[in-house]
Amino acid sequence: MSKPRFAKVTEQIKFVVAEMLQRRVKDPRLGFVTVTDVRMTGDGHEATVFYTVLGDENARAESAIALASATGILRSAVGKQLGMKFTPSLTFVLDAVEEDAAYLEDVLAKARAQDAAVAAQAATATYAGDPDPYRKPEAAEDDLD
Repeated sequence: MSKPRFAKVTEQIKFVVAEMLQRRVKDPRLGFVTVTDVRMTGDGHEATVFYTVLGDENARAESAIALASATGILRSAVGKQLGMKFTPSLTFVLDAVEEDAAYLEDVLAKARAQDAAVAAQAATATYAGDPDPYRKPEAAEDDLD
């Protein structure tokens, strides 16, 4: 997406596809689908539509099948509404945002637990040597000589 024109086109494709999925595509296999991003190739001939599905793995698989069967209708609608000379082919890819977010939450929970364990250990820790390891001037012995 190096050209500024493609940035506008990808936003328009995202809007058109989301609107078509909400209003026109009546496939019962289609779950609660959210279009998250659209990316185009440098020549503008292919557009990858990233989406998420609310539900379990079965809902994701059914929605992927429904999107694959509705690709032609969606591409036709994109071509009509954008009025481009060449309508890009659409490819639907399940966005891994939810899995990545869950993984990051797990990692952060583990880090918080380790931080709490280190803080608890530090609260009861004692010095390895003297509590005050710095040398003190021995003024009392020097004054007696």
